[in-house]
Amino acid sequence: MEAMMQIPSLPYRDEHTTVVAAGADDVWRGLGDTLDRSFSRPGASRYARLVGCADRTASGPRPLAEGSTFPGFRVATAVPGRELVLGGRHRFSSYALIFRLEPAGPGRSRLTAETRATFPGPAGGLYRLLVLGTGGHAVVVRRLLAAVRRRAET
Repeated sequence: MEAMMQIPSLPYRDEHTTVVAAGADDVWRGLGDTLDRSFSRPGASRYARLVGCADRTASGPRPLAEGSTFPGFRVATAVPGRELVLGGRHRFSSYALIFRLEPAGPGRSRLTAETRATFPGPAGGLYRLLVLGTGGHAVVVRRLLAAVRRRAET
C-alpha cells in the first residue's frame, strides 16, 4: 500500500501515553483485542466506506500481524510486545497510528500512541480541522489507550 511506504515521512501530529500495570505481553494482547473490538463495530465499516478507506473490513491473521486489516487500517509492522504500526488512507488523508511499548518498572509498561498524517488539498484541510482541530481525535485515542489499559490489567 502506498501510504505504508510513506509512514516515516508523514508529518507528526500528536502523541498520547499511558502506564499500564501489566507486562508487555499482556498489554500486547490487550492492544490487539481492543483494536479488533473497537473497529469491528458496524459504524467503523460504514465510516470507512463513507470516506473511501482503502481497507474497509477486518481480515488477515489474528493476533495482529503484518498485513492484518480492520476498517481504516492495515498493519504495516507488528513486533509483539514492542511496536504495532498501522497505516491507512482515504480521500482526505494518509495516516499512521504507531503504538510503542516499553518497560516502566517491574510489572508495568508504557504504551504510547503516535499519530502521523497528511491532509492534502482543501478537502483534506477541512477534514483535518474537523478531526484534529476539534480535539475529537485526541479524545478517541485517549479512550482507546484507557480501554487497552483496563483490558491488560484484568
